[in-house]
Amino acid sequence: MSGLDVGCGTGEISHRMRTQKPPVNIIGAEINLRKGTLIEVVEFNGQNLPFSNDSFDFVMLVDVLHHVESPEKLLAECSRVARQFLLIKDHFAETHWDIVRLRLMDWIGNYFYNIPLPFNYLSRQRWKLLFQKNNLVNQETINQLNIYPRLTSFLFNKNLHFISKLNLSKGKKDDEYE
Repeated sequence: MSGLDVGCGTGEISHRMRTQKPPVNIIGAEINLRKGTLIEVVEFNGQNLPFSNDSFDFVMLVDVLHHVESPEKLLAECSRVARQFLLIKDHFAETHWDIVRLRLMDWIGNYFYNIPLPFNYLSRQRWKLLFQKNNLVNQETINQLNIYPRLTSFLFNKNLHFISKLNLSKGKKDDEYE
C-alpha cells in the first residue's frame, strides 16, 4: 500500500506506519522541510501537490487542514492524488471556548516551527459539507482520542479531536457524519 503524508513534519507518524504488517510505503509532502526527517519528504507550496492523479492508495493529513487558508483547496488536491481514501486527524470547533482552547494548543505546539497559524477551525457541520463537496464518504470517525495526560485531558480532549477515514466516491450520500 502506498501513502502520502501531507504536512508530515519530521515524518514520525508515517515512519511508525511503515513498520506495520503489511508494510506501508509512505512519503511526505511539507511546506517547511526539516532536517533529520524519518521518511522521504518532498517540498510543496501548500496548495498544489507535485504528483499526478491517483498516485497513492491513500493520503493522510494529521492536524494540517486548520493550518491552511483554504482547507477546501488542499482537500481537493489530496483527493486528486489519492486512489482509495483519505485519513484526516483534525479538530472540531463548536463553541467559542473550543476555539480558545484550540488556538492555545496550536500556538504552543507550532509557533516555534514557523508553521502558519490561521486558526481555521471547523464545526462538525462545516466538515461534513467540506467532505461532501469533495465527494468523500465517511467510512468511520473516531471522536474520543484521549491523547493528553490526565491532568490536561479535561481541558484539551473533550470533543475537540477526530480521526476520519473518508472513501473517494462519486454520487454516494454521507449520512454517517453526525
